[in-house]
Amino acid sequence: MTLGLLSIKSITYLTFTVLLILALGYLLGRVSIKGVSLGSAGVFIVALLYGAFFYSTLEPNLVVSEITYVKEALKIIENIGLVFFVTSVGFIAGPSFFRNLKKNFKSYISLGLIIILSSCLVTVAIILIGGGGTPEEHESFKALVVGLLSGALTSTPAFSAAKEAVGPALEDPVAVGHGIAYLFGVIGVVLFVQLVPKFAKADMVVERQKIMVASEEKEDDGRELIQLDEFGIAAFSVAAMIGIIVGSISAGGFSLTVTGGCLLASLVFGHFGRIGNINFMPKESTLKVFRELGLVLFLIGAGIAGGASFVKYFRPVYFLYGVLMTLVPMLIGYFFAKHVLKLPLLNNLGSLCGGMTSTPALGTLISTAGTENVAAAYASTYPIALITIVLASKLMIMFL
Repeated sequence: MTLGLLSIKSITYLTFTVLLILALGYLLGRVSIKGVSLGSAGVFIVALLYGAFFYSTLEPNLVVSEITYVKEALKIIENIGLVFFVTSVGFIAGPSFFRNLKKNFKSYISLGLIIILSSCLVTVAIILIGGGGTPEEHESFKALVVGLLSGALTSTPAFSAAKEAVGPALEDPVAVGHGIAYLFGVIGVVLFVQLVPKFAKADMVVERQKIMVASEEKEDDGRELIQLDEFGIAAFSVAAMIGIIVGSISAGGFSLTVTGGCLLASLVFGHFGRIGNINFMPKESTLKVFRELGLVLFLIGAGIAGGASFVKYFRPVYFLYGVLMTLVPMLIGYFFAKHVLKLPLLNNLGSLCGGMTSTPALGTLISTAGTENVAAAYASTYPIALITIVLASKLMIMFL
């Protein structure tokens, strides 16, 4: 029996695969070396390996048309995870976001711009130095390098923008570059936010107090509110639906995408927390579950698909380019936030995750910091980074 896309057997096998990767990924994520572990990123590593070596097993009787359906099924898993994660982050950050943004507005804007512009400078240098050959070869190389940039910053919106800018003929080099750089783009920032507090010998109790002072929550006015459901799933769903609609609106070829739309909608819902006497703030436990579930689903969808093309198109020099595109803006952003903006450590790392548009690193940072308040710093820097990287990707394709 088929559903017009994949057979029932294939859907069952895909479900089994997702559960298997979750189990193995969390086991890998628990392995700690001198206090540093992969955490949720272990799921991404297992998904990447699965995609590299076992992708064809997702459809036992694979035919050309069904390869597309497998990819689409993985994209659905990735997008559902992204909606869950980003909406949760918005709700968590909402109560303190606007107050925090008002207090540090110039810092967050400048940090987001510094991170993205430095990554773009690295990209431009690579294109100018290595993009010789015929005009066709140059265009193909340029598309691949801009794909590397989106992977290095783990930015799905930039990836989509680059594919749109190059057109159907050059979508494959963009996808290849994205897949090659994505691995270090995830792992590099995940390890960085764990290693920095250790190298700095930071007292996490003191650091949590610093960020909590900047993120004081609003006082409850004592009114008894109407609960739509016990866990707040209805409120979560409403915010996510509005976010999807907002993210789908396009003006002049630019849109917030689902990621930006869901983040914006949930920030507003989280800030106000209610509409009249109706409570629109999900329980903290619900948000934590959706945040973690969303993150790992996103990593599985992206990891399997990325692994399928990683081995086929991998070149050491391309991987090195991706490493530079991750390391250079990350280090520049960190030291700029520390020495110029004088941000406390957790504000620094939270806004760095936002500036690097690194969804997986935020999940790791929350665990490392022991507080959800870092999400407010992430949410403050993320929008400017999102807009800048999308515009920059299109401009580099058009003018280089």
